[in-house]
Amino acid sequence: MAETMLTRSPDPAAAPGARRTRSWAGFARQYGAAVMLVLLFAYNALFTPNFLSLQTLLDVQLRQAAPVAIVALGMALVIAVAGIDLSVGSVMAIAGQVGALSLLAGAGPMLAILLALVVAAVCGAFNGTLVVRYGVQPIIATLILFIAGRGIAQLLSGGRLTGFRNPDFQFLGLGRIAGVPMPVVLMVLLAAVLWFVVRYTAYGRTLLATGGNENAARLAGVRTGRVKMGAYVASAALAGLVGLVVIGITSASDANNVGLGVELDAIAAVAVSGTPLTGGRISIIGTLVGAVMLRLLQNTLIAQGVPREIAQVVTGVVIVIALFLQRRSR
Repeated sequence: MAETMLTRSPDPAAAPGARRTRSWAGFARQYGAAVMLVLLFAYNALFTPNFLSLQTLLDVQLRQAAPVAIVALGMALVIAVAGIDLSVGSVMAIAGQVGALSLLAGAGPMLAILLALVVAAVCGAFNGTLVVRYGVQPIIATLILFIAGRGIAQLLSGGRLTGFRNPDFQFLGLGRIAGVPMPVVLMVLLAAVLWFVVRYTAYGRTLLATGGNENAARLAGVRTGRVKMGAYVASAALAGLVGLVVIGITSASDANNVGLGVELDAIAAVAVSGTPLTGGRISIIGTLVGAVMLRLLQNTLIAQGVPREIAQVVTGVVIVIALFLQRRSR
């Protein structure tokens, strides 16, 4: 009797060349933003006058990157559960307007901050409810507040610039701790807290499990709805905090411009950090590196005389490359 032998055709993806390609793409995806940041830092250290001065590094580079980085941290939580939050810019405008109006109504700075953060968290709960309870796609659910939220902020402002003066409140944007600008301090503290939560707490494990495979996580007993709701509330609360930082810097709340376009910058920072936009993974440190790198890239191009529009195009190309590397590494 002749013996029948079954042979399996070679898997092209298992070839040494394919493995090397995936390995290279995986390295570039994970560490590309950090390598780019080092190269930009070295270039500016050599060719940009006064770049290495403490004032330039703290007050120009890190201070400008801090607001986007904080919003990006909240965005990373939402992306980790396979969601997206387009409403963060509008939430910034709403929270800033609530904070300014509370001060003008006679509330103390701490109460004004608390009220603004509560309103921001409610906005996040609204997004989370649409996604979790009613099954609305995250991009549509958050697009609602992206559009309506800006209108709400404008209604609260009455179409006017809301100016105020309160040194204690403005400390969020203009204050310093040990010589370090307050926005930078907030960025570092929040990143440290979220890094600990993601790495060492049960919520962090359920966050990644929900984003990786929501059905499997639910069958394992994870309350995926609560996990996703928590991510959207945290994202909105962080956006609200940044809204307060911004109006603290300018001493006025401009409902038309506060947070305008920040959602795209935040998503870009997460994308170049190596965090897949499909969920299940998150890199807190990578998100910080991505935000700082993108800001330094734009500042470097503008400092070299490149028009802002071209700088934005270059940033878009960097994001496309990051997404391509994510696909290749998979």
